[in-house]
Order: sequence, then C-alpha cells, then structure tokens
Amino acid sequence: MRFSLLLRRGFEFGEREVAHWFPGHMARGLKQMKAKLKSIDCIVEVHDARIPFSGRNPIFEESLGIKPHLLILNKMDLADLTQEKRILTKLKQQGIGNVIFTDCARDKNIKQVVPAITKLIGSSQRFQRAENAETCIMVIGVPNVGKSSLINALRRLHLRKGKASRVGGEPGITRAVLTRIQVSESPLLYLFDTPGVLSPRIESVETGMKLALCGTILDHLVGEDIMANYLLYTLNQQQQYRYVEHYGLEEPCSEIDTLLKKIALKLGKTQKVKAITGVGDVNITVPNYSAAAYDFIRTFRCGQLGKVMMD
Repeated sequence: MRFSLLLRRGFEFGEREVAHWFPGHMARGLKQMKAKLKSIDCIVEVHDARIPFSGRNPIFEESLGIKPHLLILNKMDLADLTQEKRILTKLKQQGIGNVIFTDCARDKNIKQVVPAITKLIGSSQRFQRAENAETCIMVIGVPNVGKSSLINALRRLHLRKGKASRVGGEPGITRAVLTRIQVSESPLLYLFDTPGVLSPRIESVETGMKLALCGTILDHLVGEDIMANYLLYTLNQQQQYRYVEHYGLEEPCSEIDTLLKKIALKLGKTQKVKAITGVGDVNITVPNYSAAAYDFIRTFRCGQLGKVMMD
C-alpha cells in the first residue's frame, strides 16, 4: 500500500518526565549480583531487539566488572532485521562484538547460545574458577526482555525439561537472584536468573518512551496516551502503515486523537458520560480513548502492526 501522508517534523514531549523507577527489589537484585560474581564465568545480557541501544543499563558494566560478555537481542520476530548490519556495526563500535539475535518463545537461534558461551569462556582466564568442571553464567538485563524465557528455552533444548523460571508479559516477574539453574549437561552449564534492573535515571524522555512501548516500564508510569501518540509518530516515520489495514481505516492518520476515535468506534469501545445542558443532565456515549490507546499499544507489542526497529 502507498499513501500520501503529511508527516510530523518531530515529536513534542512537552514538559513530561519519565518516572525514575528503581524499586527496592532492583537495588537488592544488583547487590546480590555483585555478591555472586566470584562464581560467574560469563555474563549473558538479554535485551529487546527492537531497541538494541536504548535502555541498556550502564550500571551493569560499572558494577559487574570485566567478564566475558554475550549480548542476546531477543524478540527478533518483532524487529525489523533489515537493519541488522547497521546494528551490529554500531554495537561493535561500542565494544560489543558477541551478539546473537533470538526468539526465545520459538527457540529460534537458541542452539547458538551455549557454543558461543563455551567459546568466550575458553578464550579467557577463569582465575579462581580454573579448577571447576562446571561453567556458571549470569543472565542480566532490563525488565521484561526475555531473560527467563531464554533460560527455559535452553533447558528445553539441552535437557528436555520444562520451565525453571517464571515468565510474564509485564516487568517485575523475577524479583531476586535465584539459586543455580542447570541448562546443559554437556558442557555442564549452570546459570543464575536475575531481576530486571533499569538505570535509576533514564537518559531521555524519548528513551523512556521506547522502553515503555516495549514493555520494560509499567505503562501507567509513562501514560498510555503519550505512548500511543509516540507509537503512531514512529510507525508513520517508518512508513509502517499496517495499522490502516488492521483497524479497517481508509488511510493513515497523523493525529492520535483522530486515530483513537476511529479505533474506539471500530472496536465498539465507548463509554457513557454525564453532560450538563441547559435542560438538565444527560448521558451521552463517547469514544473510550484510553481503551483504544491500550488496544493500539497491545497490538503493536504482539507484532500485528509490522516489524519495527525503534533505535
């Protein structure tokens, strides 16, 4: 489909600020991670492939020291991987040379993970762990990027066993560093799952918006209205007009109020409100913009609005 749409020149965030979300369990989790470093051979960082740069927590590098490091960019099924070469080049410039794109829900590329870990550890000094036959890794990342899903996928592949870590569709499921979880017999490999840890101060409102749209910050801390608006802006900028077909629209929308009204009416999401008139109070039916915004965001997160690279 080809459309002619007058694009916005930029996105106005106004005076909004993204809440600084660093709950107690995150601080405790980071402290527990530091305490277990002596028994760790390799750090595996999991992040969302749609935001390969935004929100990667600098605290990890500062607090967890120099260890062999593997970056897993999960949810590759939702990301526009035509930009993979650009992403890998930029990550390499940042000192991250070991990167694997995965879809843990469907076990895609999971077979690459253990050999990559083994190679990384084999080419580094293990210091006080040189005598240990087993390998221990720590899985880290911001909330809701698929750390527990990676662990369960590794266990399915190498041990033919089920879930060892809870997974969920919103941040905050894993709240403490767990005991060791075995994920492979040969090589003998154990790992620690950890709670998602955000940076105490997100670098910009735009970064916070990207994190929120990908589900790593609770929606109400940012606001679904501004999230839906930024999502529409992003989709239009990338000429991703799948939402037109999905919601049965005639053409793309530039203004979020216009889109949300059409979505609400299409899905029958309305609400009755009381209006004061000259002849008394009357109940009128109006579109439920909040419900429409929630549906728009949820549909994006499920991948139904196309594959997007937000960075």
